[in-house]
Amino acid sequence: MPRWDDEAANDATFWAAEYEIRDEIIGLYRRVWEHTDATISTLAIDAPGYVPWWPADVKLFNIMVHMLSDTTRHAGHADILREQLDGATGMSAKSTALEEHDSAFWEDRRAKIEQAARAADPPGGSSHVGGLG
Repeated sequence: MPRWDDEAANDATFWAAEYEIRDEIIGLYRRVWEHTDATISTLAIDAPGYVPWWPADVKLFNIMVHMLSDTTRHAGHADILREQLDGATGMSAKSTALEEHDSAFWEDRRAKIEQAARAADPPGGSSHVGGLG
């Protein structure tokens, strides 16, 4: 995984590019899942942990709760619907993650993701080998 302090590399991990094939994406998910299961099975719930971008060391329990919260927020794109209703982004109604970047940044991001989606499944043709569709 790219270093978290490399914003461009970090951003690229949050969507599938046109060259990524389904089996690679699912394989990565399974490896992370297996590593997570092994970590939870091996360590005590109050084992200390370190997350480089968090301000302080945390317990395994706190990381598990954070991941559960993140997963439930984003599963099924429910987060997109909530954002359209209340305009908030991030962890709370007071979050303003979209304000961290200007409109040009978000338009460029949308264009990259749209380009990857179109390349993976071109209109009028069969799905690209690397596509998710």
